[in-house]
Parts: sequence; C-alpha cells; structure tokens
Amino acid sequence: HLKADLMRQFDTQVNEFMDSLIEESASLGSSHHAQIESDLFEVNHIRTIYHMFIALLILFIFSTLVVDFIDEGRLVLEFDLLVYVFGQFPLVVVTWMCMFLSTLVVPYVLLSVWASVYRTSNHRALWTALAGSLLLLYQGLCLGFLPTYVVLKNGLPPASCFILILEQVRLIMKAHSFIRENVPRVRSLQRNKANSLAVPQFTQYIYFLFAPTLIYRDNYPRNPCIRWGYVATKFSQVLGCLFYAYYIFVRLCIPQFRSISMQLFDLRAMVLCVFNSILPGVLVLFLAFFAFLHCWLNAFAEMLRFGDRMFYKDWWNSTSFANYYRTWNVVVHDWLYYYVYRDFLWMAQKQFRAAAMLVVFTVSAVVHEYVLAICFGFFYPVMFCLFMCFGMVFNFVLNDRRKGPIWNVIMWTALFLGQGVLICLYSQEWYAQRFCPIQEPSFLDLLKPRSWTCTPLAL
Repeated sequence: HLKADLMRQFDTQVNEFMDSLIEESASLGSSHHAQIESDLFEVNHIRTIYHMFIALLILFIFSTLVVDFIDEGRLVLEFDLLVYVFGQFPLVVVTWMCMFLSTLVVPYVLLSVWASVYRTSNHRALWTALAGSLLLLYQGLCLGFLPTYVVLKNGLPPASCFILILEQVRLIMKAHSFIRENVPRVRSLQRNKANSLAVPQFTQYIYFLFAPTLIYRDNYPRNPCIRWGYVATKFSQVLGCLFYAYYIFVRLCIPQFRSISMQLFDLRAMVLCVFNSILPGVLVLFLAFFAFLHCWLNAFAEMLRFGDRMFYKDWWNSTSFANYYRTWNVVVHDWLYYYVYRDFLWMAQKQFRAAAMLVVFTVSAVVHEYVLAICFGFFYPVMFCLFMCFGMVFNFVLNDRRKGPIWNVIMWTALFLGQGVLICLYSQEWYAQRFCPIQEPSFLDLLKPRSWTCTPLAL
C-alpha cells in the first residue's frame, strides 16, 4: 500500500510539472504568434492592402450617395437593408439567452452527477447510457430544435438567422468538447482509484464557453493585462466590415440580381452571372475572414486575456487546398481533427484514413448547408456539392506535394470561381423564391430550386 501511495504521489507531481511546463511553452509560443498577428497589419505592404480596401469602401459610399441624390434629389441615409436583415433582434437575444443558460447548466450538471455516481455505483454502464441519452436528448431538443423552430416559425431575416444558427452550432460543439475531454478523465481516475477532483470547476467551464476556442482545457495560456484600446479598435473594425458588406450588396449585388431575376434561366445568363459575382463574392470572403477570424475573435481573446491567438494561419500562401483547409479557420479545423477525424481513426483502429477524411468533409458540408438552408429559407445544396465534389477532389489532387507559385495561382482561381458560383446561385434562388411564390408547395417543390422554373411570365 505504501508503494502504491508513493507511486501515485510521484505520478501526480510529474504530471503537474509536465502540465506547467507545457503551459509555459504554449504561453511563449502563443504570445509569439499573438505578437506576429498584431504586427501583421503594421507591415507596410499589408497596411497598403488594408488602405486599398478602405479606399474602395469610400468609393462605394460616395457612389451610393451620388446615385441616391440623382434618383431621389436628396441624400438617402436610411440603411434599410441593415434594418431588415437584423429584424426582430429582441427575439434573437431572448432565444440566445435560453440557449446559453441551458448550455451553461445542463452539460455541467449531467457530468457532475454522472461522475459522482460513476465512482460509487456498480452499474456504471447503465448510468453512462442514461447520462448519454439525456445529453443527446438535451442537445437534440434545446440546442437543436428550439433555435430552428424559432427561426422558421417567426420568419427571421438572414442576419438574425445567422446569429442564432451559428450560435447553435457553436454551443453544440462546445458542449461536445467539454464532455468528450472530461469523461475519459473521470474513467481514468476511477481505474487508478485516485482521489483527485475529476470534474472541472464551474468557473473553468464558464471561461471555456466564452473563450475563442472549441477545444476544452482546464487552463489556457493567459496574457497579463487587457488592452481596452485594442478591444475597441477590433469591435469598430467589425462594425466597419458590416457597413462595407452593406454597400457591397447595395451597389454590386441587388441591382444585378433584380434584373437577372427578370430573365429566362439559360446557360449564357448563368455564365455571366457567375463571373459578375466573383468580385462581390471575393470581397464578402475577405470581409468574413477579417471581421470574424481576425477582429471578433481577437477582441474576445483580449477581453478574456486568452493567450493563444492562432485563429488562422497564412492560408493566402497555400499552394494546395489541403493546406488551405487546415489554415483558413484553425478553430473549427482543430475541433474536426480531434473529435471527428481522430475519433473515427480510434474507432477504426487507425485504419481507413481516407474514410476518416471523407467523414470530416461530410460533417462540414452538412453543417454548412444546414446553416445556409435555415437562414435563407430554402434548400439549394450548392455549398454541399462544392464541398463534397470539388472540395474532395481538390483536397486529393491539389495536395501538400504541390509546391510553387503556379499552384497558389490555381488555388486562388478556384477560390474566386467558387465564391462567384455561391453568390450567383444563392442570390438567384433568393429572388426567385420571392418573385415566384408557391401557395401550397409540395415536398418536391421544396427540394426543387425555384430559379430553374421561375420565368418572366410567372412574374
């Protein structure tokens, strides 16, 4: 018994030492990356590109004001499109509060109760199955059904829909990570008959829910102070990106697609639509990257003194789509890697790596298409097809063995073309759904794109 106690104490001390060493190393590495990220937009060449985008925004604003003054005889500063897309915002806030509070309470309470019973009960498998069923029931009803029902029942506009549905996906991923990381620890401590605390503190769970990461850890690298000026700058940049997107849609998208919706659907119109949509599609892509992955996540990281700022890597230098998928959104990529790819290989005993990659692409494609279908109010699986068809092909053809500038050009060309296809087809379908409504659509009508049959005669 003395030998066993000494060995457990020795293991505990070694683990604590290694944890502190890893945390210090990660803190140094993440602080170095945070400094690189902070200095990235201080480089003259990068600042010049940033200034070019600001100049383009000024031209968008000026052209909009001039056109409104010519058409209306006065300056129009109503921002009616922004007011529309963020409609019914109080309902969004109330629904989000219900989602967040339930995620704050239910997974933690379930884990705590299950851990306490697991250590003393002789029917561990039964209790595990019961707790797992309750967790799945909660995620399916409260996090899965409730936000979707609120969106569809109340006909929320696009931006309000995106807030709720993206938060729904984020909270489901957070809850899964929290349970996935702590259940093995409880079972390991039970096998070793250790008396250490199995369930994390509640404050650690609260911090994780707000932290800009989807991988749960008891502790994260922390910065010594909060730069509130930096936080204010990032939030103001997010607001600027919002108005930037507004002017892109007002000047480049709405006039084009209103006129296209009055034309017959043919190959010529499709080709012209795709190429005319590349510019607004690429601008929206850059804005989404800059506003969310750079500004929004860094603002929350700064307020929480979160040290690991590797939300993205230099995806713009990618010479393969495999590298692009890994570096575009590191936060989501890490979750897919740990909880889909690695867990699939663990269940398959480290076999079928291609199948594991296929599962990752399928999960990502289904979630992306689900978000767009709910938020736009129609089913048009363009994103799913791009992910599962072209995305999979490019992932294997344009792999990491492809080096050199020409492959970076090919990657950017395919990315530009894909953005044009997305903007064109989804915008066409959006206007077709409104110009050619069906009073009592059948199930087949809901699956068939309306833009394929909507004609000027039907208008």
